[in-house]
Amino acid sequence: MLAPPDSVMVRCENLVKIYKSEGVEVMALQGLDLTVERGELMAIVGASGSGKSTLLNMLGGLDKPSAGSLFIDGKDMLKLDDKELVSYMRDVVGFVWQNNARNLVPYLTARQNVELPMLLKGSKNRQHRAEMLLDSVGLSKRQNSLLAQMSGGEQQRVAIAIALANNPRLLLADEPTGAVDTKTAAMVLDVFKKINKELGVTVIIVTHDVNLSKSIDRVVSIRDGKTATEMIRKHSLEDIASLDSLGENRANGENAENAAHEELAVLDRAGRLQLPKEYLSALGVKGGGKVRVELEEDKIIIKGQ
Repeated sequence: MLAPPDSVMVRCENLVKIYKSEGVEVMALQGLDLTVERGELMAIVGASGSGKSTLLNMLGGLDKPSAGSLFIDGKDMLKLDDKELVSYMRDVVGFVWQNNARNLVPYLTARQNVELPMLLKGSKNRQHRAEMLLDSVGLSKRQNSLLAQMSGGEQQRVAIAIALANNPRLLLADEPTGAVDTKTAAMVLDVFKKINKELGVTVIIVTHDVNLSKSIDRVVSIRDGKTATEMIRKHSLEDIASLDSLGENRANGENAENAAHEELAVLDRAGRLQLPKEYLSALGVKGGGKVRVELEEDKIIIKGQ
């Protein structure tokens, strides 16, 4: 399998992950395809058990696929030995966990927490870089605060600064807004957008919160271990606000979210398509059932039997 072009940060092809426990096999990923461009900020959404956390662990180097191919930053993740994998996790990827206990050491100050990954790597000028990163996430005045003195949103922003400490090219975030209120979630998301724009870091946010699609240009939905749909922004938020102020969206019966994005179904490389359950229900078709597929000019029509 040839490596993808340099413009691609992540490419998954026919990715399969099977877990075995007490003689029982569970297929967490069932041939997932995904491409993420270098410098992109995107989100992956899906219900619990859809496979998004399994995918995140593979992107972070914490797990390996059972089959398929996975290239990240030009590296074939299936061929990395233990030493190369440690180097990847230290130098290429940064991780922001939902549970702050996995990100932060409670008896250290914010600045000391950010310095820790650099200390373990033996980097110089640790204090200066830690102060710079805390400033970039809006916490320059909190660098000497202990975690118990900080709000949940502030702790999450410290976690983002820690993940950036070793200058990664890929930043992964696992439910980063799951433990904060809506206002704080918007603030945390703005931090991700800022570092993506200013530092050029590729950012992948994994979440169950579909509301993120209102603020992110590309949202990939995973269902049953496969890429099911993509939400692609059609218009900028400024354009949508302008249309709303003129009353055009309301006149057309269209809200800002629907106007901003177009939802596309995803065909895998074998030409297979996942249909939403509500569509199948409307046709009276159960999972594993049969439908009629007809080609009519430029349309593919699916009918119940």
